[in-house]
Amino acid sequence: MTNTTTEVESMKVIVFQLADKEYAVPVAQVRGIEKLMHITRVPKTPHYVKGVINLRGVVTPIIDLRERFSLPLPADEETTRIIIIQLEDMEVGFVVDSANDVLDIAMDTIEPQPEVVGSYEEEFISGVAKIEKRLLILLHLEKVLIM
Repeated sequence: MTNTTTEVESMKVIVFQLADKEYAVPVAQVRGIEKLMHITRVPKTPHYVKGVINLRGVVTPIIDLRERFSLPLPADEETTRIIIIQLEDMEVGFVVDSANDVLDIAMDTIEPQPEVVGSYEEEFISGVAKIEKRLLILLHLEKVLIM
């Protein structure tokens, strides 16, 4: 007896909030989600690099995604989180407004990045997923990190 149902490929993502939008990054690249902690400033870095933290003995650079995307900066709140991302042999933390949940996104629901001329974040988007009434912006992490 053969199984005729085809399994839809999916990707597990962490959803986080930034301003009034929801973004997603693959769970496979997330090493942890931390509460906001003391960040040591590093001189002569781009404005969006907040500095570094010592996370379990690993010095990790921290990027404020609101500043990276030229969004207005709110006061740090209780929900502010640092998402630790692993890219190749490097770890980096992203400051986000909140980390909402973990979702499975069917690969066939991901659409290419919409053509929005002049959008500040356009170059950082790898695609957009529509799930029920939510619109998730998938980040192209390598491009976010290019200084």
